[in-house]
Amino acid sequence: MGRSLPGVSSLGVLDYYLMDASSLLPVLALGVQPGDTVLDLCAGPGGKTLALLLTGYCRHLAANDISGSRTQRLKQVLHSYVPRDRNQVRVTSQDGRKWGDLESSTYDRVLVDVPCTTDRHSVLEEDNNIFKRSRKTERQMLPMLQVQLLVAGLLATKPSGVAVYSTCTLSHLQNEYVVGRAIDILASQFQTDVQVEDLSCFRHLFQDTFSFFPSCRVGELVLPVLWANFGPMYFCRLRRLT
Repeated sequence: MGRSLPGVSSLGVLDYYLMDASSLLPVLALGVQPGDTVLDLCAGPGGKTLALLLTGYCRHLAANDISGSRTQRLKQVLHSYVPRDRNQVRVTSQDGRKWGDLESSTYDRVLVDVPCTTDRHSVLEEDNNIFKRSRKTERQMLPMLQVQLLVAGLLATKPSGVAVYSTCTLSHLQNEYVVGRAIDILASQFQTDVQVEDLSCFRHLFQDTFSFFPSCRVGELVLPVLWANFGPMYFCRLRRLT
């Protein structure tokens, strides 16, 4: 049975957007409050940006992606799903690693949904697979890129503000290691203290929907299983203290 395409609502936008349900967890973990300024640092193709808008709480939302093609997809998603008079998103295509210099200590909430090995897509798709031999160097450099993006995202966060780091990989090297390394760099090079916040409540709230890995040192990890084929999705909430 084929999947039907979304129809157009009375507001002139499409009815629904299909995405992995676990992709909403980083947005929920961000805990956006009414009037917050929000940055989506690696926003393309736009699903999480759309979810942030749907909270109705963003006073201003900046959505950035370094990739030109992903930025175009992001713009297309916003055009298709958000009424023009309600679109308060500033879309940019900058190197996210520079955001700490571009807009230091600016945002109440920052989502850092970094490029990763995208495990599910890597298993299912041959085209542009990051495990291709030709992309070996790019793959090996991912953890360094992820650390740089998280550091930049936290520097763009206001003191007492919150950032959420997320990936769609099972890799410890791209998940917990990146969080720990970013915290160390912020403390030693930028005299900025960051605290990881407990997200174990998500395991209880969504225990009937998702399967969570029980032994994450920091953050939470959704595992794909037969009865709940979502993820993988890793997310960790960090509060900037200084």
